[in-house]
Amino acid sequence: MTNIYVGNLSFRTTEMDLEAAFAAYGAVDKATIVKERETGRSRGFGFVEMPNAEEAQRAIASMNGKDLGGRALQVNEARPREERGPRPGGGGGGRPGGGGGYGRERREPRW
Repeated sequence: MTNIYVGNLSFRTTEMDLEAAFAAYGAVDKATIVKERETGRSRGFGFVEMPNAEEAQRAIASMNGKDLGGRALQVNEARPREERGPRPGGGGGGRPGGGGGYGRERREPRW
């Protein structure tokens, strides 16, 4: 299984469009466009999974720089996702009051 990163997608490109474009080079198991959680809008990139490594490499070479939906695609083999550690400061959890006191208007001038 080869996982292919596809960047610079038009926001109008659908998963079906993406699958059809790569299917010209071989079997496609899955085509996914990454979307924003809150709005559901495309983030402008996605992934295509192809079961045959040789077909996947041919698709990468052919599709990189190719126009899809008016945009020149950036296509390469996807790198494994890096592990993310905990974020500094913890989650915070929605405390009211906003945590002010760090704004510029509260600082004393340096003379």
